[in-house]
Amino acid sequence: MLDLSYETPKPKLIAGVKHDWELVIGMEVHAQVSSNSKLFSGASTQVGAEPNSNVAFVDAAMPGMLPVINAFCVEQAVRTGLGLKAQINLRSAFDRKNYFYPDLPQGYQISQLYHPIVGEGEVLVELSPGVARLVRVERIHLEQDAGKSIHDMDPTMSFVDFNRTGVALMEIVSRPDIRGPEEAAAYVVKLRQILRYLGTCDGNMQNGNLRADVNVSVCRVGQYEKYQASQDFSHLGTRCEIKNMNSMKFIQLAIDYEARRQIAILEDGGSVTQETRLYDPDKNETRSMRSKEEAHDYRYFPCPDLLPLEIEQAWVDDIAAAMPELPDAKKARFMGDFGLTDYDANVLTADLESAGFFEAVAQGRDGKQAANWVINELFGRLNKEGKAITDSPVSTAQLGGVLDLIAKGTLSGKMAKDLFEIIWTTGGDPVEVAAARGMQQVTDTAAIEAALDALIAANPDQVEKARVNAKLAGWFTGQVLKSTGGKANPAVVGAMVAQKLGL
Repeated sequence: MLDLSYETPKPKLIAGVKHDWELVIGMEVHAQVSSNSKLFSGASTQVGAEPNSNVAFVDAAMPGMLPVINAFCVEQAVRTGLGLKAQINLRSAFDRKNYFYPDLPQGYQISQLYHPIVGEGEVLVELSPGVARLVRVERIHLEQDAGKSIHDMDPTMSFVDFNRTGVALMEIVSRPDIRGPEEAAAYVVKLRQILRYLGTCDGNMQNGNLRADVNVSVCRVGQYEKYQASQDFSHLGTRCEIKNMNSMKFIQLAIDYEARRQIAILEDGGSVTQETRLYDPDKNETRSMRSKEEAHDYRYFPCPDLLPLEIEQAWVDDIAAAMPELPDAKKARFMGDFGLTDYDANVLTADLESAGFFEAVAQGRDGKQAANWVINELFGRLNKEGKAITDSPVSTAQLGGVLDLIAKGTLSGKMAKDLFEIIWTTGGDPVEVAAARGMQQVTDTAAIEAALDALIAANPDQVEKARVNAKLAGWFTGQVLKSTGGKANPAVVGAMVAQKLGL
């Protein structure tokens, strides 16, 4: 349940001409299951294959072909449910959702309406340090994806690619707990992060592997509290669904536009029509797609080709025992074990690759220093060059070697950055590269003292100023570092300056 140390944010208010309004948002996120084969066939799920090359007979709805459930897809759905602290239903069933669409060869979609595989769960969405929204998940059900219609290859006809037909999807349905555009985007980010940690969906929004349908309604201030008390959805106003959103930025823009559109209608004395809408990013507006269908419009009925799905608790327990460490737990551990700030821990646990890289670098070293180098130097350079952390030219061992040289006093901070640059460009072992290039701090106090004595003798006026204002003593430190080519140990120089000037 929600950590009571978190404060729940207030809902975002939108000012209309006549009244203030509250936003109410629920989301249906479609996540493609990470699986090599489809939900009811052995056809490949490979992305980028030739059109209509990954299609089994059952995907194409050939007569007499029967679906066979993919056990691994079921396991992935269970794993996702466990990751969202949800109820796992040991008995679930598949239904036929009937509708016509050119890229749906069966004329129906096999889904789960009445008995989903996963029941109620939750997602904790941290919006800022100490402030979080608990979004309840109503259900997760398995269903098959449709194909893809292509309209821009010929001016007189359309084409259909059935490669995606039958690919397994998890539809993750939230309660209407989200109260603003930023929260909606943050919810998708957090959900995507959890799915990627679990390995149940790669979260690739560009390829359509994760997409969201956003249900938006507005209500007068105080109505949401009435809904919470009664669970009567009529208090929340009529909702409109914005289909197939695959960008965090567009999710926020679409919600903001749609809320203001609905407010304008209501304040003008009209009523909002429940419908499905599409977002046009070029015009930054939503437009009507079709009237919103209800369950009875799809003529749902139990799929006659599939028996109810029954799984054993022992199997679920085995999946639970093999669960990876999830983002919230990893963040808390990083803060506790390595003394990281909330911000640093958030950045480093954003994805598994970043977390793993940091932990390898930090092991046995100063955690805060490791975090600073990974976030500022490594991530900064990766972002500049458009590289992923998996393509980093600097390995965990190499970066750890740089930090070891700093810890030993061999390198100053500036020298370490220079060494990092060399390793990034040419590679090599940090110790060997530093030795070959003469990159080593001068810790010989006699040499430093001689340089400092000469400097003090040549600058009596500066000496007097420093004795009046101790902050000016830094000038002497800087000059000594400059005279040694930056190789003198700053801490040793600073201490000697203070001693010589009697500070």
